[in-house]
Amino acid sequence: QVQLVESGGGLVQAGGSLRLSCAASGSFSSILAMGWYRQAPGKERELVAVISSGGSTDYASFAKGRFTISRDNAKNTVYLQMNRLKPEDTAMYYCAATVDGVGYWGQGIQVTVSS
Repeated sequence: QVQLVESGGGLVQAGGSLRLSCAASGSFSSILAMGWYRQAPGKERELVAVISSGGSTDYASFAKGRFTISRDNAKNTVYLQMNRLKPEDTAMYYCAATVDGVGYWGQGIQVTVSS
């Protein structure tokens, strides 16, 4: 059983920074893409950023220039550094990963940005 566990969320003032982490645990051979999604109340879940096993990245337009995704393959962990946060970044953030060809989601972690 593969588990994705997020950490690092919380409450921050506008303009501040947070770093999210997501660690994969369990028995598996390989992790392909890892990424972050978010879902604000009343809205659909949307992609924030994704990173391949080789380190290629892709970002949503709102994340470009403010957020940075990275991963540590030795630790099976993906990170999301979020800078210059805005109140509209308030959402539940979910980690996702393709592990041995199967997609998994984390339980989500709340990020709240106060104005």
